[in-house]
Amino acid sequence: MSSEAKLIEGEIDIGKIAEEITAKNPESNAVVIYIGYVKRWVEGHTVNWLNCEPHGQYALRLLNNIVDEEKMDEGVSCIRIYHRVGRLKPGEPIAYIFVSAEDRVKAFEKARNVLERVKRESMIFKVESRDDGDFLVLGDGRRLRIK
Repeated sequence: MSSEAKLIEGEIDIGKIAEEITAKNPESNAVVIYIGYVKRWVEGHTVNWLNCEPHGQYALRLLNNIVDEEKMDEGVSCIRIYHRVGRLKPGEPIAYIFVSAEDRVKAFEKARNVLERVKRESMIFKVESRDDGDFLVLGDGRRLRIK
């Protein structure tokens, strides 16, 4: 499958996926890869861990909807989203987004759109444990204290 979304527990082989995308999409001239990492510090506080928990079957369905909708743009040949789940440590990768397109401008723009939608729409609940308490992380970057 060229485009897809997956919830994963471990890290992925970025080089292997990029090679696969370029082999399956020879009409594209650019692949943009975004890798998001668990923050080490937030608002001056040390992050201990981040727990990512998908909301049942809906999280994966919503991620695949993002892929399907964003891939409809002319010139975009492939979009892949890999989002990690479980408890992650600061500095560990949390999300990978690959976008293959006919040119770099389209690939970068699309990657940013996909990232912003993943943050807002994914139904992956994130709890951040810091030295000053635990917080629910919302898609717009806000944090709500829960402990």
